[in-house]
Amino acid sequence: MNPILIASIIAAYFAVLITISIITGRKADNDTFFRGNKQSPWYIVSIGMIGASLSGVTFISVPGWVGSTGMTYMQMVMGYFLGYLVIAHILLPLYYRLNLTSIYSYLEDRFGFWSYKSGSFLFLLSRTIGASARLYLVANVLQLTVFEAFKVPFEATVLITILLIWLYTFKGGIKTIIWTDTLQTLFMLLSVGITVVVISRSMNLSFGSMINTISQSEYSSIFVFDDWSSKQHFIKQFFSGAFITIVMTGLDQDMMQKNLTCRNLKDAQKNMHSYGFAFVPVNLLFLGLGVLLYIFANNQGIAIPKNADDLFPIIATSGHLPQIVGIFFILGLVAAAYSSADSALTSLTTSFSVDIIGLKNKTEQQAKKIRFIVHIGFSLLLALVILLFRIFNSDSIISTIFNLAGYTYGPLLGLYSFGLFTKLKVKDYWVPLIAIIAPVLIGIVDYNSKAWFGAPMGFEKLILNGLITFFGLLIITRWRNK
Repeated sequence: MNPILIASIIAAYFAVLITISIITGRKADNDTFFRGNKQSPWYIVSIGMIGASLSGVTFISVPGWVGSTGMTYMQMVMGYFLGYLVIAHILLPLYYRLNLTSIYSYLEDRFGFWSYKSGSFLFLLSRTIGASARLYLVANVLQLTVFEAFKVPFEATVLITILLIWLYTFKGGIKTIIWTDTLQTLFMLLSVGITVVVISRSMNLSFGSMINTISQSEYSSIFVFDDWSSKQHFIKQFFSGAFITIVMTGLDQDMMQKNLTCRNLKDAQKNMHSYGFAFVPVNLLFLGLGVLLYIFANNQGIAIPKNADDLFPIIATSGHLPQIVGIFFILGLVAAAYSSADSALTSLTTSFSVDIIGLKNKTEQQAKKIRFIVHIGFSLLLALVILLFRIFNSDSIISTIFNLAGYTYGPLLGLYSFGLFTKLKVKDYWVPLIAIIAPVLIGIVDYNSKAWFGAPMGFEKLILNGLITFFGLLIITRWRNK
């Protein structure tokens, strides 16, 4: 594809985003940045959250994942829906009752200062790594399709990628993101839909025959019941999906900050129900695209790349399909990656400002200055971590993120479970140690799982991590004051 054409499309796209930010950022204050003045329509939040959840990782990695695991990812997606119900009816009522800006403030009320700081730090670590991984994908594609032709180094591409986010989020914050994410979700789904239609037509498939081709292919397997040692066994995938959703959405400041901009609890629950329901067919669309990409590659004699994440970009942008597919691929990728990364930057700024620095005794102007500096600081940190991903690249970024989530979100799962389902008090100053020990133990078990149990650990490590944290908290309980 012509690099100048791609650059022009991206420039026009960001001109639209910046226009939205100017409109939504008028008269913006700290409450606007952190909570959107609690005036967001629930259906707009719901559409935007689909894009934020899918992100550039799903856009590229899920279709590529089909080559190694078929459509078994749908087992996790089914588990996601159970997780969304738990969030809607257990966590959201808690957050709205306490009128929280940062959801980790709950930990201070429930356990104390050190639990609060531990929860916030775990989120900051998790989200920084996750957002950087997602942005790494889009920066890599932009480098190959645009900036390489102009001899721009990858480091400069990363800085441009981060600067664009900063430009349309620094003023309106979460209020701006609610609306830009909605636009970006629509672009992303349109991109996938167009690619599916064009590939089907190039193989002379009607809608019915396309469904038939996908269902009869070697990649169409969804359920695995017969091999317990497999990471793709249904029980492991389903419950891992449910718990991943609970921690990566319900215990994540990034995703919950959007929910907390709704006018009331009832609207937030409507958002969660509709968003959870829509997630099933949307992921099925991505997996169906993945199957078509592999079939198309085999029919056209296109070599399957070593890195599965490269399959969609290669087919979309290398002249194998009409140019319109490449154009919408770039738009979809940028939309998918930025719909996740922009809210991540805002939530990192929110959590660090509220949880780590503290804004309770600050004036509006002092809080605004702190927020501005923190926003710049995290922008630079994301750029640095993206460059590290460039050095330690993994075959599948989505798998990497879920594996990391098993370590970093596990203690959060244990902390919130202990807080919600018991009335026990803990020795708060020991909580950071428990939050370190639990992932370390999981790491040891994970490393030796094949030798000890005959099968490698999958995403279920998140659940075990949460259990270890829960029992660790039980050990440091203040029994006399229960």
